[in-house]
Amino acid sequence: MKIDLRDIAILIIVRFDSIDRLENALMVIEYLNNHFNTNIYVWEISAHNNHVFSRLISPEVKYEFHQDYDPILHRTKYINDMVMAVKEQYIAVWDADVIVPIDQVVQTVKHLREGYEIVYPYKNYFYDTSYTIKRIYFENRDINVFSFMSSFMKEMYPPNPVGGVFFANRQSYIDSGMEQELFYGWGVEDGERFNRWNVQKRRMIQVKGAIYHLSHARGVNSFISTDHDSIAKRRLLFSTDKGI
Repeated sequence: MKIDLRDIAILIIVRFDSIDRLENALMVIEYLNNHFNTNIYVWEISAHNNHVFSRLISPEVKYEFHQDYDPILHRTKYINDMVMAVKEQYIAVWDADVIVPIDQVVQTVKHLREGYEIVYPYKNYFYDTSYTIKRIYFENRDINVFSFMSSFMKEMYPPNPVGGVFFANRQSYIDSGMEQELFYGWGVEDGERFNRWNVQKRRMIQVKGAIYHLSHARGVNSFISTDHDSIAKRRLLFSTDKGI
């Protein structure tokens, strides 16, 4: 029986620059559909719609295509647009390459319903699966393979990662300022968001446990492309640290 999460809007943004990313998104959506009775919203952002992805996902998924010729994905802007487009009481901003264990999702939603404004469904451990372990999961769909083989995985962004996925009370998230749209392209926005919520003293908690990132090739939307961009992003991050 699926777990009832009908008061949650799971928001996923996809832009496919490799077959890896397409496979990962399909696996994440399948995982969510198999275990949760919820609302999955997926926006595909690309210059041209080839209709491949939309034909492969379940009709239960609320899918939209948004044409955008910019090779850099302005993810913060699209997250804000998605949040304003949904009406559910709670949201989960979920990367298309991330798997969260079922019990951690359940505990996360329990905290939200009890009154927490922001809940991360993991704490400390954000693992990159590796291609080998990812393939094992693809073959058997057994999420336990991740925890069993986590010692063979690389930790991402230690010691306190805050990317990948977060859950929030939708109105509290809006009141907090949502995403900082000055962050353009990949990188640092997760830390800025987390720091800003701490400065604002939002009621926030992290659930014990790890999450798992399905490995993929890294294109222009998976790294900070220039030193100038890196400096600008860190200035934004540090301004939040100071409460500006």
